[in-house]
Amino acid sequence: MLSRTCCRGARLSLRSYSTEVQNASQPTRSKKAMKPVISTAIVLNRSPILTRTPTPFETAYYSYQARIRRALHNPFPYDFYFKQGSLLEKRFNIEERNREKRAFGPGFLQKEDITEEQRQADIAAVEQLAIQEGEGETLAPRKHESDSTGDVKSLDRAGQRNLYLLLKTEGQGGKSTWRFPQGGVEKGQLLHQAAQKDLFAECGDNMDSWIVGRTPIGVYQPPTATPSPAEAPEHYVFFFKGHIMAGQVSPEGPGVQDFAWLTKEEIESRVEPHYWNAIKDILSDF
Repeated sequence: MLSRTCCRGARLSLRSYSTEVQNASQPTRSKKAMKPVISTAIVLNRSPILTRTPTPFETAYYSYQARIRRALHNPFPYDFYFKQGSLLEKRFNIEERNREKRAFGPGFLQKEDITEEQRQADIAAVEQLAIQEGEGETLAPRKHESDSTGDVKSLDRAGQRNLYLLLKTEGQGGKSTWRFPQGGVEKGQLLHQAAQKDLFAECGDNMDSWIVGRTPIGVYQPPTATPSPAEAPEHYVFFFKGHIMAGQVSPEGPGVQDFAWLTKEEIESRVEPHYWNAIKDILSDF
């Protein structure tokens, strides 16, 4: 019995010794862990206001599909809709020949039974009718003046692209950095409400904007500025998607130096690399 007691005591002492060695190898932690710092940021988006220009492949595909539909469709019974010999009938015939020419080429058209003088007279009459009905007006250009001048503060620039609001703020050490509108979260405040509040605090209330949802679309953990990361609390920035319908930014927040409406490629050239890696997947490529 004595030998068994001695062996059991030796085992317990070895276990306690191994536990003390493991605990000694682990770093000591403070009794009260520091709470992380939570902030919210708004990815404010101006959606495209113009349809994208088709690529050469898209143009060729749509043209091919139009030729197929025109070749297979039944002839349009224009005699039922237009009075014979009327100006509207002449207008339809001229436009139909132009559509056939664009679809199949000039060699596909049949020769007309009218003289050249009569054809020119019909074209002139149809053009006069279009003027009387208000057609043929000059369309607005697809390229805005701000695209030529490089005005990044205009909401009318890059009409075919998604634009995002970035603020130029004074960072640590007096260095200027570009980021989304951002701010802290007060006690008892929901994250999406804090994001809306911070947007107004830094950019003014002269914008008609709304938050898309209550769920963040991304998170970013800024690098710590202290030499020892263990001495600083962890910082997390939650991104929320927002849209602007009208208005413009009027910077009011402390430290806000400038603002710009930028595309995804323009954002990459302005923000820090670690910031770009956190936001690049939540921005639209178009």
